[in-house]
Amino acid sequence: NEIRGSGSGFIFTPDGFILTNSHVVHQASKIDVALPDGRRFEAGLIGDDPETDLAVIRINAPNLAAVELGDSKSIRVGQLAIAIGNPYGFQCTVTAGVVSALGRSLRSNSGRLIDNVIQTDAALNPGNSGGPLVTSRGEVIGVNTAVILPAQGICFAIAINTAKFVAGRLIRDGKIKRSYIGVAGQNVPLPRRLVRFHNLPGESGVMVVSTEPNSPAERADLREADVIVAYGDQPIAGIDDLHRLLTAEEIGSRAALTVLRRSEKLVLTVIPEESKAGGGESR
Repeated sequence: NEIRGSGSGFIFTPDGFILTNSHVVHQASKIDVALPDGRRFEAGLIGDDPETDLAVIRINAPNLAAVELGDSKSIRVGQLAIAIGNPYGFQCTVTAGVVSALGRSLRSNSGRLIDNVIQTDAALNPGNSGGPLVTSRGEVIGVNTAVILPAQGICFAIAINTAKFVAGRLIRDGKIKRSYIGVAGQNVPLPRRLVRFHNLPGESGVMVVSTEPNSPAERADLREADVIVAYGDQPIAGIDDLHRLLTAEEIGSRAALTVLRRSEKLVLTVIPEESKAGGGESR
């Protein structure tokens, strides 16, 4: 059975690179692109990153007009925000609102937090995903991605500065490199007496539920029920902290992992490896 879906996107280079959401094109066997002038082209997937819900596709077509990318650091709460997309297949629909808040965090389908998300009340509907959020000057400041239902006027866009970085890596490598240590964990509170006794910076950590066989965590002798409280010199209060620190730069670099084993504080040495695509719950 063929399953069809639709979404939005925007051309950001004159040679046909298009930015959209990962969930619009992920695992698609065929991608068709319809332009506002009526032309249709088949697109190739350059790369997608479910962790940030961004993807880059490309069409080979002449006379393409590219958008102007803005700077999401320069926007302010209260300024005009215009969303363009194809909600429910209604092509080139424009809705307007304001930037409601900045610096929000949004959880992607993979479970990882997307940081620096823009909140807007410009109306978004299914089919708007991947379309641009623009300023009154026509500069793209975000990639429309999600709406909270049944709430009204709470919609989110991934900041264009995040999208520029991700798109550059996807064009270069076809994927975003991240490191992983191979643990499944859950956030847990720490007993106050242990926090005081070991002079820990936080009151929570990540308890190891399991480690992958032959993973950096297993080689570092990380065990079930250990609680990770620091990575390098950075405190770890939860899984999201660990996610943020396990970047591409950590691949192959030795790092100190501070853990509590029962009531004892240990410092283990871990060497993160490159994350396998679609690593699921493993960090």
